[in-house]
Amino acid sequence: MRIALGISYSGSAYQGWQSQLSGNTVQDKLELALARFSTGPIRVNCAGRTDAGVHALMQVAHFDTSLQRDIASWVRGTNSFLPHDIAVQWAREVPDDFHCRGSATSRRYAYVVLESPVRPSIERGRVGWVFRPLNGPAMQEAAALLIGEHDFSSFRAAQCQAKSPIKTISRIDISQRAGYWRFEFEANAFLHHMIRNIMGCLMAVGQGAQAPDWINQVLAAKRRDAAAPTFSPDGLYFLGPRYEDRYGLPERTAAYDWLP
Repeated sequence: MRIALGISYSGSAYQGWQSQLSGNTVQDKLELALARFSTGPIRVNCAGRTDAGVHALMQVAHFDTSLQRDIASWVRGTNSFLPHDIAVQWAREVPDDFHCRGSATSRRYAYVVLESPVRPSIERGRVGWVFRPLNGPAMQEAAALLIGEHDFSSFRAAQCQAKSPIKTISRIDISQRAGYWRFEFEANAFLHHMIRNIMGCLMAVGQGAQAPDWINQVLAAKRRDAAAPTFSPDGLYFLGPRYEDRYGLPERTAAYDWLP
């Protein structure tokens, strides 16, 4: 049978999601825990690979197994072998045609930024940081220019392996609570470093270094050096994918509401 898992993790201690020889990735830790619980090797697929330092509130992974276990035991049993900063939130049996990446209709991320004259301490590793005031309306105006289908080559990392730079952003929401800014993104898919590169541009606009309509020039250039530097990974969270209702998977976890 095919099992889907919803996983949350703090990415600060790991070299991203994807398995590496070092063994210090989220995928490595999850597969090791699943192997210990099931007493056999298990390989997982994921909905969206996250970089080093990036967190997830609902990463979705799936795997195939012939082991007969109560579905809830995949949560409790796997968590008993995971480190404290990775946790399986839910497990579901899904049809054989389900694929955590290929079946996703969209993906969601959030970026949290602390606006403060003093660097973060308690939130270190969990928020981005700017010490200059941010202009909310200017960032909203700039973000609106990114909505829709565009060639996002200017926001693409050199090592990106995506076949096409053309993606469709359906939503960018910007909100503020005290000194914390939350930027929420939803798109059919994202390029490598795309959100961090967009955040670098929005920070440039928000701090007055560029006008909002500069975003049009960046898009038109289709060159990475036309955009702002890549922003820190510290405040980036994978909120999770969306799927068709027929799969019966949660759209969010309790961790979702933890963000400012």
